[in-house]
Amino acid sequence: MTPDATRKRVTVGVLLGVVGAMVVLVSFSVPLYRLFCAATGYNGATQRAEVAPDEVVKGRTITVRFDANTAPGLPWDFHPDQRSVTVHPGETKLIHYHAVNRSAQDTTGTATFNVTPSKAGLYFDKLQCFCFTKQHLKPGESAELGVQFFVDPDIVEDVNAADVDTITLSYTMFRAKDDEGEPVRSSSLGAEKPVN
Repeated sequence: MTPDATRKRVTVGVLLGVVGAMVVLVSFSVPLYRLFCAATGYNGATQRAEVAPDEVVKGRTITVRFDANTAPGLPWDFHPDQRSVTVHPGETKLIHYHAVNRSAQDTTGTATFNVTPSKAGLYFDKLQCFCFTKQHLKPGESAELGVQFFVDPDIVEDVNAADVDTITLSYTMFRAKDDEGEPVRSSSLGAEKPVN
């Protein structure tokens, strides 16, 4: 084999290796990005906690505001039952959103969420949330959808979060991609009921 043919084979091999590596990176980019956001609170991603903290910091209060949006294509009314609460870091709160299916068909929704300012995402922990599962509503049915959360007491120690006195928790409810399957009934945080 000539030296030119060998170089061409090596070049083709290297280029195929680069293309293969790029394909692998692209296929794993979304899961890796989600893991990164969950671990760092980047882009307003919130945390998920198994237990509430033992400590409540009484010397500081934070107002948590609640926002709700419904994506086009989902015939639901969706809103928080209250606009805001004031909490101490480490204090657990339970609030509810309310959803009503205004269509004549069974509909399944799923929620995405974030918090602002985005640097607060690292400290906003959910113990339970309707956003962890799909929500299925029959025609005219309504549901109270609960969120149990706390602001991590470690926020007090973070000088970069010293100016955080208000956090906005925002949800957008979308039609679930499959929009079929077994209905998901609400958890102990809320109960479905017919609209009067």
